[in-house]
Amino acid sequence: MTITPTDFRKDLFNLLDMILESGKTLEINRNGHIFKVIPPKKTNKLDRLIAHKDAVVGDSDDFISMDWSNEWQASI
Repeated sequence: MTITPTDFRKDLFNLLDMILESGKTLEINRNGHIFKVIPPKKTNKLDRLIAHKDAVVGDSDDFISMDWSNEWQASI
């Protein structure tokens, strides 16, 4: 992504957050000269995953054989 210094100044903090999240380099073009803002390290998408403690861990096929009759109520 290439932007002007004015656009960089307007949205500095959001752009820096975007660089950290995406791991992509930002180019700033000033009078034909290119300046690059490079994240400190390349990030992997999997490294940014957030653990969800309420998530089901296990085999999804186990749900097929579960008895859900106590949880289900017919609509009237």
